[in-house]
Amino acid sequence: MAGNMKKKTARIEEARDKRPYAVAKYIRISPYKVRTVLALIRGKSVREAQAILENCPNGGAAPTRKVLMSAVANAEHNQGMDRDDLFVAECYADGGTSLKRMQPVSKGRGHAILKRTSHITVILDVKRAEGNN
Repeated sequence: MAGNMKKKTARIEEARDKRPYAVAKYIRISPYKVRTVLALIRGKSVREAQAILENCPNGGAAPTRKVLMSAVANAEHNQGMDRDDLFVAECYADGGTSLKRMQPVSKGRGHAILKRTSHITVILDVKRAEGNN
């Protein structure tokens, strides 16, 4: 029995994605608003993505920039990668839990308000050399 568990653990470890990433959970902004910002940086180099996020007026740019810089720090510290060789391979925003609030309306009723949260994920990868393909 223990042998099967060790084999399963080894298979899971082999299949695991080894690219550097960072996740920010329960960010108090709608995923719909964050996705527009993420579309701007997808596929860009880290330096270019950082410049875009610093100059972007959207509300989702600041938390996205923090996640990007955290992913870069993870790549440098944990895997010894160079910042100049990295680019944004994947980035996405999933919906988190919603905070439920009530808006009072006439006749003693209340309308529901959903204050949405986001889980922002940024996955980096190393640029491949053009001539080595």
